[in-house]
Amino acid sequence: MDKFARFFAAKSFAVAGASNQTHKYGNKVFKALLLAHRETYPLNPKQCIVEGHPAYANLAELPLVPESLSIVTPPAVTRQVVADAINAGVKQIWMQPGAEDKTASDAARDNGIDVIDDGSCILVLLPQY
Repeated sequence: MDKFARFFAAKSFAVAGASNQTHKYGNKVFKALLLAHRETYPLNPKQCIVEGHPAYANLAELPLVPESLSIVTPPAVTRQVVADAINAGVKQIWMQPGAEDKTASDAARDNGIDVIDDGSCILVLLPQY
């Protein structure tokens, strides 16, 4: 199974950087996963509701540990999200284009997390899975 298939095979997902602003990629990724019938949780410390779903400030607040995490944040924020993911026990991380951070990627891999950080976009690949 390739890295994309493993990511999409998860039973639960979270999107760090999910937003109600429809022009933002965090909104697009969150909605795409929902439309693909994936159990998906929005992470955004500044919003209580995203697209009608309760939003959580961070991974520790979620009612479960998501198997797969999509990150759509600036690289400086990505570092903290990845640190939280390591502590929570997330299995797969996908840093969307622009969210990549080498230090965060290395830390995740050093802790046994599968990382997609090659510029691939969920919005392009999701329809294939």
